[in-house]
Amino acid sequence: MTKAAIASLIRPLVEPHIDGLDVTWFESGDQAMEIADSVEIGWFDMYDKPKMAEIITAATKLKWLNSIYAGIDHFPVDALRERGTIVTNGTGINAIPIAEYVVMGMLAAAKRVDKLLESQTNSAWLSGPPGNAELFESKVLIIGYGAIGQQVAKTLSGFNADITAVRRTPVEDDSIIGPEEWRPRLGEFDWVIVAAPATDETQHMIGADELAAMKDSAWLVNVARGSLVDQVALIAALESKSIGGAFLDTVTPEPLPSDDPLWKAPNIFITSHMSGNATTRMFERAAMRFVENLKRYRAGEDMISVVNLDLGY
Repeated sequence: MTKAAIASLIRPLVEPHIDGLDVTWFESGDQAMEIADSVEIGWFDMYDKPKMAEIITAATKLKWLNSIYAGIDHFPVDALRERGTIVTNGTGINAIPIAEYVVMGMLAAAKRVDKLLESQTNSAWLSGPPGNAELFESKVLIIGYGAIGQQVAKTLSGFNADITAVRRTPVEDDSIIGPEEWRPRLGEFDWVIVAAPATDETQHMIGADELAAMKDSAWLVNVARGSLVDQVALIAALESKSIGGAFLDTVTPEPLPSDDPLWKAPNIFITSHMSGNATTRMFERAAMRFVENLKRYRAGEDMISVVNLDLGY
């Protein structure tokens, strides 16, 4: 019988649907480590990323690694590649709540909800709106057009936003451009949304030059990884008012130290990487995907959300 290791947190959602699988339901990293080298299938997700990487490295017989995480930058990729391990990730599981989070951030920035709440805290009646921008018919650049980027575009369609998306794979669509085409056009957009995967290629893809090319009224929205944005350059851009502001759900490092200057930069929202957790259905979706992938794994069929370990997503 195929042996598997899965966190006990997901047990109630998965166990009724996985007959014939010999599962160890672990409750701690130490428990997972004890059986790691004996399992063929592993779902080792945990908040302690170094411990998770250690466990996966020790799982030398692992043929399929499943994860709810979309990014794999914290996995021992070289070891997984060398072993030929199939890796399936959580791409798309949280696309809906993340897209809603993006729109929430855009509306908060457009209407300056921070200033509105500040006036309430100070019992101060405002004489005019602190923010009067509109999402309606605004021009939006989405960098990274996977499941999340596509869901963001779909959600913004209700605002009749003019969407341009950046995608590595070319398609016959005038609104979708390639990775070499977006930088010369940065000055066109009211919103620049970063939803690309974290790879060596995307490290600091938004830096001083890109920020300088944006409109001075434009806002940057990052729901990808903090590593995609040069935070030193971003602080300088915010302080000089060369861009309108930034809504950051992800930063580097996480948690962001309390004395990091990014906290106090002007016109910024920092939301502690909550966009993917802003749902009650995340684990339900992850469980059902695992169950479907288990059927496909057993049947030797193509699985959902298989990671290309060479590309990093």
